[in-house]
Amino acid sequence: METNRPEYRIAGYSFLISKYGIDTFPLKHISKISHHSERRTVMNGEVTEDIYPHKYWPGHDTKDHLEFALKYDGVDLLCLNLIFDAAGENEILDYIGSKPTGKYSRRIWFFYEFFKGVRLPLADLESGNYIEALESGLYYTVSPGARSQRHRVLNNLLGNRDFCPTVRKTEKLKIFESVELKKLCENVLRSYPPELIKRALSYFYNKETKSSFEIENIKPGFSRTEKFISLLESAGQEDFCSKEKLIELQNRTVDPRFADSGFRSSQNYVGQTVSYQKEIVHYISPKPDDLISMMKGLEAAHLNMMKGKVPAVVHAGIISYGFVFLHPFEDGNGRIHRFLIHNILSIRGLVPDGLIFPVSAVILKNPSDYNDSLESFSKKIMKLTEYSLDEKGIMTVLNSTDKFYRFTDMTVQAEYLYDFVIRTIENELTEELDFLVNYDRAKNAVKDIIDMPDRLIDLFIQLCVQNEGRISFRKRKNHFDFLTDDELSAMEAAVGEIYKLKLSSEEK
Repeated sequence: METNRPEYRIAGYSFLISKYGIDTFPLKHISKISHHSERRTVMNGEVTEDIYPHKYWPGHDTKDHLEFALKYDGVDLLCLNLIFDAAGENEILDYIGSKPTGKYSRRIWFFYEFFKGVRLPLADLESGNYIEALESGLYYTVSPGARSQRHRVLNNLLGNRDFCPTVRKTEKLKIFESVELKKLCENVLRSYPPELIKRALSYFYNKETKSSFEIENIKPGFSRTEKFISLLESAGQEDFCSKEKLIELQNRTVDPRFADSGFRSSQNYVGQTVSYQKEIVHYISPKPDDLISMMKGLEAAHLNMMKGKVPAVVHAGIISYGFVFLHPFEDGNGRIHRFLIHNILSIRGLVPDGLIFPVSAVILKNPSDYNDSLESFSKKIMKLTEYSLDEKGIMTVLNSTDKFYRFTDMTVQAEYLYDFVIRTIENELTEELDFLVNYDRAKNAVKDIIDMPDRLIDLFIQLCVQNEGRISFRKRKNHFDFLTDDELSAMEAAVGEIYKLKLSSEEK
């Protein structure tokens, strides 16, 4: 009887990562082979562990576990790329040569040439059915995709070898996708008079601008505020996801002294100075030498998804978060990232004409969710990046990191953005439109008590709402000392009833 035998053996990607000593992001799916005849699934946070009976053990060779990985672990583009680098061309050729027409070997052949940009010494296939590079039932893909006749593979990937993320069709995303967002938004708007919605637009643009800057603890002056509002108003009129337009965006978003004429040529990072010459680094962006091709890839992926019928929110999530992860400018990346959400949702027709979703307002109210959407990537990249900082705070990245940005899984970002958009429609739009309805009612109620100038009525309602239905002694003395006690009490009661405010116990 054997002793000290491990209960399980890892297989697929886990086996190959261990075999070649590969540093990569944590796997979403881990396969284990049991010595017993059991088959079960264990959920460990976001990680799925599948345990298979001993008869599933594929063997000890790279080719055995490559095929097992595609069959049971799914397609992990980052992992495949790193395995290709570690295994070398001959290992891959041996596998393809052993099963030249097999669906898994054809996929490996396609992926190897697609991402390496080489042509292996193999003859084109002359017959056979086409198979999908990514199974469209499991991943978001472009449709109909491009036929690679050489491999008899349908290339339905979201991008190219410069930038090609994946998004898995999780149960959460399937539920989100079942919500017809445009119809949901139209149903909300149908509940209010058109003239009210027209009045609300100006407020929505101002709120989105203020929120986007406030997320970064920035208080813009009047000129920068007006410029950003102007940008938001143009979000549905043109496509901003090109190098020229992104540079224009950056120039119109930041202080003119920090306007860039192109993408950055130096290493940047997000950090926090805690003491003299001591910096805490929170995020490191790609090397400048890698950035140009990645930004070209981002633009190519954008155009690919535009034509390929990828859901608008998934599309916007990949491009907006992809942009901020690449961090192509020295300043303004966060504001442009959030602007791109509006731009893509608008040009994809998800947002009704002339309207804006104040997504940044929802993000500002839910900072931990937004931070999680960013940190789900940034924390992983930080663990794999080797760098040095000199006394001037200039960073040098010491290892190769480009594949981590090019081929990452962006499912989490798509899930968060869907959540933000739905909350925006169901809560933010409704709350603000209801506020305006109540504002009109409150204004008329105050006028019925005393016919004072609109400016003072607006101020009274604002102060009353801010203070839970009461005007403080100081505010009354400074602005409303002409009111009698009865008039003030009646006005407070009217506003409080309309806004359903709990009256403050503060003495007047």
